[in-house]
Amino acid sequence: MQLINVNKVRYRRHLNWVIGICISGLAAGSLGISQLLIALFPDQSGSHFHWNLLGVIVSSVTIGWLLNKYRHHDFMTEVTYVWELKKTLNKINRKLPKLKAAAANGNLNAMLALQYCYSGSRLLWELDDNTIVMEELTIEQAKLDALMTQYKIILHVEDYNDSLLKEF
Repeated sequence: MQLINVNKVRYRRHLNWVIGICISGLAAGSLGISQLLIALFPDQSGSHFHWNLLGVIVSSVTIGWLLNKYRHHDFMTEVTYVWELKKTLNKINRKLPKLKAAAANGNLNAMLALQYCYSGSRLLWELDDNTIVMEELTIEQAKLDALMTQYKIILHVEDYNDSLLKEF
């Protein structure tokens, strides 16, 4: 997955719309389905927990299906890209201790994965206005830069591929 510049304003606007529609759809769908089921199949004891739960489950599955179906729509471009970036960064973060140890020993693939992780995290945190941990990221990037200088390596994040992580 390549790192690209994302229009922050468009991303935030579209993400807010997607979140709002999902919340509204979940609330309306859950209530509508459960009320319909309660009207069709009333329970003499007055407990309708199972119908309410079924309404939430059906609405959640429907929203998930719709999000998956429309993930390639132009409106969802930035939102989908950020979701995929988060998924990719999560794969790297799960292997971070092994990657850091291998990078310290001069492993090129480990350094490339770390470079991608730091660059992707910076992009993601700037999009989400999460600047609290940027200082930590700068420190980690400086450590990686020192390793790259020590081993005389130049890294390009566009060379990163998920298959590099299989080694770790």
